[in-house]
Amino acid sequence: MKNLVGAFVLSLFMLSIGNAQDIQGPRFGKGILNITGKDSTWSMNFTTRFQLLGSATWQENEIGNTDFNSNFSVRRARLKFKGFVFTKKLTYKLEIGLANQDIDGASYYTDYTDKFIQDAYVQWNFYKNLSLRGGQAKLPGNIERIISSGSLQFVDRSLLNAEFNIGRDIGLQLLNEHYLTPTFLIREQFAFSQGDGRNVSIGNMGGYQYTGRIELLPLGAFKNNNEMKGSALEREDHPKLMVSVAYDYNDDSVKTQSNRGDFMELEDGLYQTDISTLFADVVFKYKGISFLAEYANRSADDPIAIDEQNIPTGDVVQTGSAFNVQGGYLFDSNWEVSGRFTNLNFDEVVQSTMEEQQYTIGVSKYIVGHNLKLQTDISYATFADQKDTVMARLQLELQF
Repeated sequence: MKNLVGAFVLSLFMLSIGNAQDIQGPRFGKGILNITGKDSTWSMNFTTRFQLLGSATWQENEIGNTDFNSNFSVRRARLKFKGFVFTKKLTYKLEIGLANQDIDGASYYTDYTDKFIQDAYVQWNFYKNLSLRGGQAKLPGNIERIISSGSLQFVDRSLLNAEFNIGRDIGLQLLNEHYLTPTFLIREQFAFSQGDGRNVSIGNMGGYQYTGRIELLPLGAFKNNNEMKGSALEREDHPKLMVSVAYDYNDDSVKTQSNRGDFMELEDGLYQTDISTLFADVVFKYKGISFLAEYANRSADDPIAIDEQNIPTGDVVQTGSAFNVQGGYLFDSNWEVSGRFTNLNFDEVVQSTMEEQQYTIGVSKYIVGHNLKLQTDISYATFADQKDTVMARLQLELQF
């Protein structure tokens, strides 16, 4: 698979070089190639992006000294292809991840093939504002997960997202939007999916996953879908608000975090339990001010995995709740200062010391919006069952 991806990218590069005198690329941030068929029956926009991350952590050890660790990495590296086929009402998206943290490991459940594919779906706008999406995509869960990792307000998403989001899955999604009044916009999204996470190819392990999300925008639509981006780069002329609720039910889930986490393996199969996750979030933006708050709660019928002899296997569903609030102010110079507070409260079956908190202060310079930006943040965290931790990060984002 790596060879195939490399060969494809090399082919695109050689094509662009071979026709360098004939092809004029789009404006920076609008993709590397924009191609439309001569008969206008298809199009393709090819984009690439990557993040270069440097991080350092300080943590007190058992003997009272401070352990220091540093790391430099390519946090994300993505290739994106999108466009339409046959009609502009039939669109598609393919996104491939190449960085180590994009790929995840191969396993029996993925046919021992690395997880390169992030998104791979087609979407059909079949009636007015109704669209049907089929394939692998993000499920309509918490707002932080829906926001692209390339459009975040901080170096990365919060601990709430790390522990409670429901990620990507393969299946069908129905999307709709309509106005209740001339300014009151409502959007709905419903998903039916396999329930085992992205790129799982060895059948359906448990039951199916059902997800629904409703978004209320009483003050009208944000500029250019600004609610789905970090910061306030669009500088709304009037206050804009979005209030949303999402609910996910994973029937006979076999993973510790619904469709994410570890498979709960038994000697003769997989442990299964019903898992429910509730999300609520608020987004507010006005001029240079941005505010986001979200809540998550996960529960399971039988969170402790047991074998046929009723002996715990060691796998436990990560149940509990979390709250995250963040905001920032964007100056006219496109420098932004931001702050975030995240609180995790796990159920006692997960761990005896239940509460975890993290405080973060960030500074960002948006050179060309989210397409070229430099972000840094520093966090102080009190984690369960370990010493307090200080983490500092610096990241460069580049998107063509």
